[in-house]
Amino acid sequence: MTFSVHGLAVSRGIAIGRAVLVASSRADVAHYFVEASKIEEEITRARVARNAVFEEITRVQQDLPKDAPHELAALLDVHLMLLQDEQLILGVKHWIVERHYNAEWALTTQYEIIARQFDDMEDEYLRERKADLEQVVERILRSMKGAASPVQSAAQAVKPGTHRKQSQQDLLLDDTMDVPLVLVAHDISPADMLQFKKSLFAGFATDVGGRTSHTAIVARSMDIPAVVGARSASQLIKQDDWVIIDGDAGVLIVDPSPIILAEYGFKQRQGELNRERLNRLKHTPAVTIDGQRVDLLANIEMPDDTVGAVKAGAVGVGLFRSEFLFMGRSGKLPDEEEQYQAYRKAIDGMHGLPMTIRTVDIGSDKPLDKLAGKAQDGHLNPALGLRAIRWSLADPPMFLTQLRAILRAAAHGQVNLLVPMLAHASEIRQTLSMIDHARAMLDNSGTPYGAVRLGAMIEIPAAALTLKLFLKYFDFLSIGTNDLIQYTLAIDRADESVAHLYDPCHPAVLRLIADTIAECNAQGKGVSVCGEMAGDVGMTRLLLGLGLRSFSMHPSQILAVKQQILRADAGKLKKWADEVLASEDPAALIQAS
Repeated sequence: MTFSVHGLAVSRGIAIGRAVLVASSRADVAHYFVEASKIEEEITRARVARNAVFEEITRVQQDLPKDAPHELAALLDVHLMLLQDEQLILGVKHWIVERHYNAEWALTTQYEIIARQFDDMEDEYLRERKADLEQVVERILRSMKGAASPVQSAAQAVKPGTHRKQSQQDLLLDDTMDVPLVLVAHDISPADMLQFKKSLFAGFATDVGGRTSHTAIVARSMDIPAVVGARSASQLIKQDDWVIIDGDAGVLIVDPSPIILAEYGFKQRQGELNRERLNRLKHTPAVTIDGQRVDLLANIEMPDDTVGAVKAGAVGVGLFRSEFLFMGRSGKLPDEEEQYQAYRKAIDGMHGLPMTIRTVDIGSDKPLDKLAGKAQDGHLNPALGLRAIRWSLADPPMFLTQLRAILRAAAHGQVNLLVPMLAHASEIRQTLSMIDHARAMLDNSGTPYGAVRLGAMIEIPAAALTLKLFLKYFDFLSIGTNDLIQYTLAIDRADESVAHLYDPCHPAVLRLIADTIAECNAQGKGVSVCGEMAGDVGMTRLLLGLGLRSFSMHPSQILAVKQQILRADAGKLKKWADEVLASEDPAALIQAS
């Protein structure tokens, strides 16, 4: 009987195949008490398993093929750092010593404690690092049991040429091919993703995850159809079920009828043809029909991400999220030299194209041991607490270290320095003073540095309503639509009970965006959009009509947005965009166009 499971569309395309299920290794964890005489032995068991996983991931990282996604190497680094996290290590030891828990029980108990801290984080990207922690724990549990990785096991269990072809669905496939397989799991770790790439699987679906989860990031970088956050998919789908993974709509269709299968087979072929057409646009300048040039920039998290940005045809980096360099380090923040080398590597990777580096957007709700005490000190709403520039200004030594590193790196290329979450004139003045101080420190030490253009994020309504103040001090503005929507509509994106009210097309949101673009254009200052809206092809024409000429997005979205730009007449879109702004239901007009 055909049924569907809905999740999040995170990587485009259609995959059709039989399901290979991967179960969670935490489902059958043993729970028992150990005798006092066995405590040291149990601690040793936990340590040996952790060390084995560390060595395993290290070997995987060292053996990465040259064409492996750079996102994968970065995420493996995160897993290695989590394995060395003192909160995890000491917590497991605590439960064994104080409660006499066996090693597996102690590990899963400490996981639940740390996982709750991740759940309380406001930042979506960092909140979803909970999945990385979960996978580290599962790998340690598997090591204790002496089990192989789930993807390895699944791949070994299914050999080419062994799948049957007996159903009506099978007859619709090319008889010269083996039946394709899709992986269905609670979650998939970055290390297992490498095995996934080498395996027979045509697509994957997971119960958990979001648009910025590691599975989504790697899936996009590998261009594999994927749906995440499909809740109970791994329980509802049976081994060997026929499954269609619609990575465009975020839907899984289980046991499809021959008619549905044929329809999606056609969509799959059309999608492949469309990708081929998009690839031809890589070297085509993004210019509208009426001759308006548009800059398509890339959002990156790590220096190696520049390879994908250049490959996708980005004309620069519009957002380098520097906070990724600060994550999972057990409180040991990167020093000036480490940051300088990272920023310089990113700049060199863009081969002379501009690089926009955002100062660290992290705070009391982030998983840094250095701030663990503050995170529990009464910050009831982390979204409104000590984060981004507020945290930077509260920690001058850390902020000056980052500023010096960025200024030094600017000697090697075009660098824009972007400051997040500014709202007050006093914050602006403090920030500019800190930048001047960083320059003076470099002058005093005789250290060379370069010039930077200064920019501010517009992600708080107060900033969008005081644009003249911001443009008095900054060379350009970057609209962070994700937070701007959240703060304008008072919607916590992490709260599922109100997530349906998170609306990019709300008239108030669109008005703030439109006014920001218009004011920047009027004053001859640069303006870009770097939130999810920039990579949403359904919003491209509206943003063009509002006068936007700089979009920054994940590299995988660039060609699709470019296609929309090449087909658009920006001059004619202006009148329509004004009608959308004046409408009580902008979404309806956008969808109807």
